Amino acid sequence: MDRLQAMTTFVTVAETGGFSAAARKLDVSPSVVSRIVTELEEHLGVRLLTRTTRIVRLTETGASYFENCRRILGEIDEAEQSATGAHAAPRGVMTITAPVLFGAAYVTPVVVEYLTRYPEVDMNCWFIDRVVNLVDEGIDVAVRIGELPNSSLQAIRVGSVRRVICASPAYLARYGTPLTPDDLTSHTIISTNAASTPPEWRFTVERRAATPRLQPRMTSTTNDSAIAAAAAGFGIVRPLSYQIAGHLRAGTLQLLLEQYESPPLPIHVVHREGRHATQKVRAFLDLAIDRLRSDPALNPT
Repeated sequence: MDRLQAMTTFVTVAETGGFSAAARKLDVSPSVVSRIVTELEEHLGVRLLTRTTRIVRLTETGASYFENCRRILGEIDEAEQSATGAHAAPRGVMTITAPVLFGAAYVTPVVVEYLTRYPEVDMNCWFIDRVVNLVDEGIDVAVRIGELPNSSLQAIRVGSVRRVICASPAYLARYGTPLTPDDLTSHTIISTNAASTPPEWRFTVERRAATPRLQPRMTSTTNDSAIAAAAAGFGIVRPLSYQIAGHLRAGTLQLLLEQYESPPLPIHVVHREGRHATQKVRAFLDLAIDRLRSDPALNPT
């Protein structure tokens, strides 16, 4: 058994999510891919993949072996690049993920600069408002907003954002300005379905947590549509501060109840490769960390 071929095949199956997809990527037949993975499992004496008719998933042992294989293959690739004098130019395909609005406003400029700087790298951008499993879905780098659970992932803090309450000047002129969190119960509330139902808007009142009972008039599947409704004067919304930075500058929204805000939420750049990160990932991390940390909206003085 060719161990390098077996590791490459196994990693491809794990990253593509199936034998057929891996076979297409490797330009071999699915039966060849299946045979190589089976031989690898027999050689190791462990089950690496759970196979069903619809999906292929890593076992717990397989997930650990996948990370090690991925690191080893990355180091081999870098060694070959170094030997040929190409070590200064990252290459390959990267996949990153971030929340929709944050990705558009802050990550996309970094991606464009990175791809311009390194023309031999291609980038897949997953800008979605859900937490993506980096291992299961083959993600190289993620931007996460909020406290992180304990995990084996590497996380670098790059800033913070606030959870804020806001409404348009026209709405406030018509319905009045809430002065305490309890005042919100008599106002028109706009929420997103990412929140609980009814929404739990938590505040800090006299050093204690307060959660007024709110019933939204409008619930949206996206943050940008909820913010647009608030800017149009329909009601009060609770986005993250970066999501409405443009509206605040333009005066179409204004902040409310700032003295009752909960503590800021951290922003982290997360990856899974540790000190063995491939060259293309290290180069992106260096650029993203520098650009995000230098952004005054994310790191106010």
